[in-house]
Amino acid sequence: MLIKIILTVIFLCLTIAVGVYSRRQASTVDGFVLGGRNVGGWLTAFAFGTSYFSAVVFVGYAGQFGWKYGMSSSWIGVGNAVIGSLLAWLVLGRRTRLMTQHIESRTMPDFFGTRFGDEGLRIVASIIAFVFLIPYTAGVYMGISKLFEMGFGVPYEYCAVTMALLTAVYVILGGYKATAINDFIQGIIMLVGITTVIAVVLNSQGGLVEAYHKMLAQVPNQDDLTQRGKELYDNFQAGDFASWFGPNPLSLFGVVVLTSLGTWGLPQMVGKFYSITDESAIKRGTIISTIFALIVAGGCYFLGGFGRLFVPTAFNAEKGKFVYDNIVPSMLETLPDFLIALVILLVLSASMSTLAGLVLTSSSTMTLDLIYRDKKSETGEVEGGEIDDIVAEKIERRKVVVMRVLIVFFIVISLMIALNPPQFIAQLMGISWGALAGAFLAPFMLGLYWKGVTRSAVWACFAWGVGITVVNMLLGNPVNPIDCGAIAMVGGFLVVGIVSLTTPKMSQKVINKIFACYKERSIP
Repeated sequence: MLIKIILTVIFLCLTIAVGVYSRRQASTVDGFVLGGRNVGGWLTAFAFGTSYFSAVVFVGYAGQFGWKYGMSSSWIGVGNAVIGSLLAWLVLGRRTRLMTQHIESRTMPDFFGTRFGDEGLRIVASIIAFVFLIPYTAGVYMGISKLFEMGFGVPYEYCAVTMALLTAVYVILGGYKATAINDFIQGIIMLVGITTVIAVVLNSQGGLVEAYHKMLAQVPNQDDLTQRGKELYDNFQAGDFASWFGPNPLSLFGVVVLTSLGTWGLPQMVGKFYSITDESAIKRGTIISTIFALIVAGGCYFLGGFGRLFVPTAFNAEKGKFVYDNIVPSMLETLPDFLIALVILLVLSASMSTLAGLVLTSSSTMTLDLIYRDKKSETGEVEGGEIDDIVAEKIERRKVVVMRVLIVFFIVISLMIALNPPQFIAQLMGISWGALAGAFLAPFMLGLYWKGVTRSAVWACFAWGVGITVVNMLLGNPVNPIDCGAIAMVGGFLVVGIVSLTTPKMSQKVINKIFACYKERSIP
C-alpha cells in the first residue's frame, strides 16, 4: 500500500507542477485553448493518443469486448491505430491546421459557423458538443474509480471526486499547454504500463501459448445466453474465442468503426490539429501517434481478450445483468503491489489526460461560441471594427476567466452522472461518440475537401446524428448504442452528400477565398 500511495502522490504532484509551470502561457484565449498554435509533433501526438485512450478503453471496452469476442477483440486496437490515428492524421491533420488558421477558427463549432457562413450552426454545434461530452466524461470517471477501488480499497465516490478536483486544478492553471505536457508524461507511463502488465498477466497463465490453448477451450456459458444478446452466440463454434474474427465478425466490425472512425468527428480530438506548429511536426506526429495507438490500444484489447480465463462469470445474478466493467479489475487483483501501482498510474494517466481534453474543449466551446461569440463575415473576418488594445486585453482575460469557471461547471455535472451511472462505461461512450461523430464527422471532413457542401447539408447531418442517437436511447436502446453510433457516423456521409446535391450552393467567391489557404506550400 505504501508503494502505491508514494507513486500516486509523486505522479499527482508532477501534474500540478506542470500546471503551475504553464500558467503564464494561459493568459490569452489562444494560449489557453490552443497553446499559441505552437505545439510540436511529439507533444501533439501524445496529446492525441492519451485523449483517445482512457479508462473507458482499458476498463470498459477491453473488458466488455474481450468477453464478447475473445482474442479477436485485438482487431479493435489495430483499427484504432490505422483508422483512428494514421488515417486521421493523413486525412485531417494538415488541412485542418491550414483552414482553421485561415478562417481564424479556435473550436469545431466556430469552424462550422465560419466555414459555412451560418452563426446558427455555430451555436447549435456548441450545444451538441457540451451536452454529449458529458456522458463520455462520466464514463471516464467510472473507469478510473473502479481501478482505484480495486487497488486502494477506497470507495468509488471518493476516487471520482478526487480525480475531478486534480484534473480541474492543472487545466485551470495551465490550459492546453499544461495538458499537452502532462499528456506526454502520462503517455510514457501508459506505454511502459501496458507492455509490463500484459507480460505479467499472460505469464500467470503459463505464457502466451498456454493462454491461447486455454482460450480454445472457452465456450459461452449459460449467463451469456440469458441476455438479450443471445444471437451473438447462435452460430458459435468451439474455438471461436481464440479465432481470428471471433463469434460475430459483423458486430466486431461495428465496434471498430465506432472506436476508430469516431475520433475524426470528436471536437477534443480534432482540436489537436488546430495547434500543431508546422509541416515537419505533422509528419512526426503521424508516425508517433500511430505507434502509440498500436501499443496502447492494441495492448488493452489484446489483454481484455483473455478475460474469460480470469473471471468465472461476468453475470451478476443479484443485479440481473452483466458487470463487464469488473472484468479487467478482476484480472489485475492478483498482481504484485508494485504492478498494481503501475496499472493505477497507467489508467490514471489515460483518464486524466482524456478528462483534461474534454473539459477544455467543452469550456472553450461554450465561452467562445455562445457567451463571447465574435460576429464574423462570410470570409471569417471578425466584424465590429478596431478596438483599443487595453480593452482587447481585458476582453481576452475575461474570456479566459469564464472558461475556467465553466471547466468547474462541466466537471461537476459529469461527476454527478458518474456517481449515479445509467449505463455501462462502453454504452456511455457509445451514446457520446455516436451523437458527436454522427453529427460532426461528415460535414467537418467533407467541408475540408469539398467546396460543394451546403449549409442545409450540415443542418441535416446535425439532426441525423443527434436524432438517431436520442431516439434510440428514448426507446430503450433497441439497437446497441455502439452499433447505433457506427450507423450514425457512416450514414452522415450519405446525408451530407445527398442534401448537398439537392440544395442551394454557397457563394463561389466566398468558397474560393476560404479554400485559398490550400495554395500554401507550408503552414505559415
